[in-house]
Amino acid sequence: MLRRFLSRVYWACSRWTLKSEPAPARPTVLLGVPHTSNWDFVLMLGIAWRLGIPVRWLGKSSLFRGWRGPIMHRLGGIPVDRSDPSRVVSDVVERMRAGESFGLVVTPEGTRGAGAYWKSGFYRIAREAGLGVTLGYVDRTTMTTGLGPTIELTGDVSADMDVIRAFYADKSGLRPERRTEPRLREENPSSIAP
Repeated sequence: MLRRFLSRVYWACSRWTLKSEPAPARPTVLLGVPHTSNWDFVLMLGIAWRLGIPVRWLGKSSLFRGWRGPIMHRLGGIPVDRSDPSRVVSDVVERMRAGESFGLVVTPEGTRGAGAYWKSGFYRIAREAGLGVTLGYVDRTTMTTGLGPTIELTGDVSADMDVIRAFYADKSGLRPERRTEPRLREENPSSIAP
């Protein structure tokens, strides 16, 4: 209740406009894109809380140290050990198979700086757990944010990413120069080490 109240106050006072498709009816992987500023995180939490979506999110383990740890956990954070990123997908899938029900907010750009590829963990989690992918967005040009459609991944990485790219093509983050084009390394087999 407190989260919904806080989100109502936030959206009433914010210069951003929340525009959204209906909240997904089942657990989903919720993309937070473009991820070019720490404010993207605040906006995604605001969306989830306003729409009543129980969410968890992935964050680097250093965010969970000291006094910040309990706060980050209460906000739905799941610490990620970046020294062993291979465990992230299996850990999240195991939580869901054990009965936890939540939307997982993922920023596939991985960092707030421009890069060559998105991180593919969101894709692997969605496929392994049988989840849809909800396209959450921030668009500075229109000062809107919200949820777009929820798509079902087919396993054809290039075709699935074409759908995702088309949706985000006209969206601009708070710092457009930090945007990473929606592209997975798996789309370019020659870029994957044998």
